Amino acid sequence: MTFDEFVRDRLPALLRYATVVTCDPDLAQDVVQEVMVRAQVRWRRITATKAPEAYVKRMVLNEFLSWRRRWSARVVPLAGPDLEWASGTQADASSAVGERDQLLRLIAALPPRQRAVVALRYYENRSDEEIADLLGCRPVTVRSQLSRAVAALRSALRAPVPETHRS
Repeated sequence: MTFDEFVRDRLPALLRYATVVTCDPDLAQDVVQEVMVRAQVRWRRITATKAPEAYVKRMVLNEFLSWRRRWSARVVPLAGPDLEWASGTQADASSAVGERDQLLRLIAALPPRQRAVVALRYYENRSDEEIADLLGCRPVTVRSQLSRAVAALRSALRAPVPETHRS
C-alpha cells in the first residue's frame, strides 16, 4: 500500500480517532497533519511493520500527548458546535443531546492521559495491556488512570447543576 492510498482510505478514520482522543476537532486536524508529514517520510519503515494503521494511530496518540506541552494546546475548548463528532448522528430527544454534550464537556476537561485512556478503552475497545503498550506504561497505571477518570466523571455528573435565571 502506498502512502497516498493509505491517506485516501484511512484519513477520515484517523481524524475521527484523533477527535475522540483530543476532544477538539481543530486540534485533531493539527495533530493528524503533523503525523502525516512525519509518516510520509518514514512510510517504507511504517509499512514494514505489517500494521501501518496501528503504527500511525500510535503516532497520533503520542503527538497528542506531547502536544499538551506546547503553549497552543494549554486551553481545552469546552463549548462549541463541533462537539457532535462522537455519535455521527443527532439524537431525537433534546435531553439526550444535552446529556451527551455534558458528558463530552466533562471528558474534555479530564487531563490528557486520562482522556486518552478513556478514548482508547471506550472508543477503540482496547484492553489494559494494549493501552499500556500504546502509552508506554504498565497495565496497573492504565487501570489507575481509568479509575480516576471514571470517578471524576461520576462526581461531576452527581454535582448539582446551577440554575440560570432569565429575565
